[in-house]
Amino acid sequence: MIKLVEKRKPDTVMMRDVYIDQLIEFAKSDPNIIVLDADLMHSNGTYRFLEKFPERAINVGVQEANMMGIAAGLSATGKIPFTHTFACFSTRRALDQVYISIAYNKLNVKMMATDPGVTAAYNGGTHMPLEDIGFVRGIPTITIIEPVDTVMMKALLKDITYSYGPFYVRISRKTTIRVFEEGSSFEIGKGIVLREGKDVTIIATGIMVAEALDAADLLASEGIDARVVNIFTIKPIDRELIEKCASETGAIVTAENHNIYNGLGSAVAEVVAETCPVPIERVGVKDLFGEVGDVDYLKKRFNMTAQDIAASVKNVLLRK
Repeated sequence: MIKLVEKRKPDTVMMRDVYIDQLIEFAKSDPNIIVLDADLMHSNGTYRFLEKFPERAINVGVQEANMMGIAAGLSATGKIPFTHTFACFSTRRALDQVYISIAYNKLNVKMMATDPGVTAAYNGGTHMPLEDIGFVRGIPTITIIEPVDTVMMKALLKDITYSYGPFYVRISRKTTIRVFEEGSSFEIGKGIVLREGKDVTIIATGIMVAEALDAADLLASEGIDARVVNIFTIKPIDRELIEKCASETGAIVTAENHNIYNGLGSAVAEVVAETCPVPIERVGVKDLFGEVGDVDYLKKRFNMTAQDIAASVKNVLLRK
């Protein structure tokens, strides 16, 4: 059951806090849950897990690749390890260990990758992962999840924890725009139609879902009927839903907090090209490095606002 909030606004709690609270609840009855962190326990909120379960929380220091290796070893012994570091370090610094130690060996490691895309904000371009989905999407066996808000994060965590296999989860540390009401439920691998429409489909993930819904409101005022779909499982992607939207609306715009290359837009384009070719426009960072700024500034800087999505819809409709 999915229910949208009546009015979208910033959440009152941080996603990292809701996530850790829920993980602590699971850990109370499951001694196999282990938390690993690469010297970011206060930034990621994992220090609170350490306070509750000091024997099951490991701060490995600034050793992201080593952390992935340790997690692989723990998984091989039957534990359920959760790794925590910024998304840029989960991928760029540790990709070989993710590929060989975890994925190649089909191990059960949950990689919680914080500060995806422009949410790295004032940490700037060096810490701004605009390519991490592309790195991980090419690795067999890994499931890639990007929750929209705290309600989705909390609802998905049980399935992430108890579905065997490696997961890569792009998680905002701080507050996000609330989209879903408490009690909503979600199925990994299945996209969600948030708003019906017949003229075009906007497919969005993560923080771009709220922007996509705002764009649909702007377009409605101009007589354009936009369908809005949330694809929160980027791999394996919901091919059936994408094909259905392509055939029914005849045009697609994707919106992601990531480089337009090798992320959600590329994944959707692959499905459409193979099964139901229609015009596509991709909204996201267009092959640029990140920079310092708050999230709102960076969305404008990289043309990732509701207005930019609406403009892309008008462009794609000209090609329909």
